[in-house]
Amino acid sequence: MWFEILPSFGIIVVALAVPHASAYVINKLVVGNMYRRGMYKYQDRLQYLRDRRLTGNPYKVQGLEAIPDK
Repeated sequence: MWFEILPSFGIIVVALAVPHASAYVINKLVVGNMYRRGMYKYQDRLQYLRDRRLTGNPYKVQGLEAIPDK
């Protein structure tokens, strides 16, 4: 019958979802937060480095108030 495919379907869905869900846990253990920043483009990498230089934390995005006055 049609319901005989449900266990196989469930195994495949879980096997495909485990790497995606474990990425958050691994990032929490390694980086300290549960999200990532995509750095596929050069501009994104520059913004990552700018935020890390200004605030010390690349995941804490701030505006012009983070730039010190000279």
